[in-house]
Amino acid sequence: MTPPDVEPRLDSANPAEQFAAYLDYYRAVVVRKLAELSDEQLRSSLLPSAWTPLELLAHLVHMERRWFVWGFLGEQVEQPWGDNADGAPDSPWHVPDDVGRDELVADLHAGGARTREILASHDLAARAAVGGRFAAEDESPTLLWICFHVLQEYARHAGHLDVVRELVDGATGE
Repeated sequence: MTPPDVEPRLDSANPAEQFAAYLDYYRAVVVRKLAELSDEQLRSSLLPSAWTPLELLAHLVHMERRWFVWGFLGEQVEQPWGDNADGAPDSPWHVPDDVGRDELVADLHAGGARTREILASHDLAARAAVGGRFAAEDESPTLLWICFHVLQEYARHAGHLDVVRELVDGATGE
């Protein structure tokens, strides 16, 4: 599947298709924002919070998997908080020196394919499984809620990359 260059024009009565299209779009925006950065720029921060563009990419890879695979499906995943320095939810983002953009972009696309499969095969009103991210049924959100949450994460972080790119080289826009 070729990632979209423009906001989806899909006008479907199927909200799962809409979510899949918008998530594909935001993944593509993130990849484009990072494509022209050097390795040094990917691993350097220009912000007081100190995160790097590569760390943000790793966060998005892990975040999507945490919500759809570990969260909604309840499948065990290796290092669900692997984007964090000590593997804990509240620790700073971190990317090992031997992990680069290409590997993370491949992981991002693989995660997107898995998300599309989940959205195509589950009702948005279904609740997340217990046993993965969620320990009790009263904690498990619907797939619809998860979709909105993940979409807002992508949109927010794509905006963060807008700022970084403007600071790095003046590039603006999607």
